[in-house]
Amino acid sequence: MERESFSSRVSFILISAGCAIGLGNVWRFPFITGQYGGASFVLIYLCFLLLLGLPIMVAEFAVGRASVRSAA
Repeated sequence: MERESFSSRVSFILISAGCAIGLGNVWRFPFITGQYGGASFVLIYLCFLLLLGLPIMVAEFAVGRASVRSAA
């Protein structure tokens, strides 16, 4: 199987920035909410994040593999 690569440096930077911003939101929001007494909300939030996010992520990977194109 051939290894995938980015078509340009700009596409790599855009995808890296999108991942960093997304992970920052996913980690910072529950931390701040839990720090101020919202631990039960954080638990429900993480459950729904997995419940809804996992199928969407799998679908996104499937579409990316089928289209064989750059995300940018």
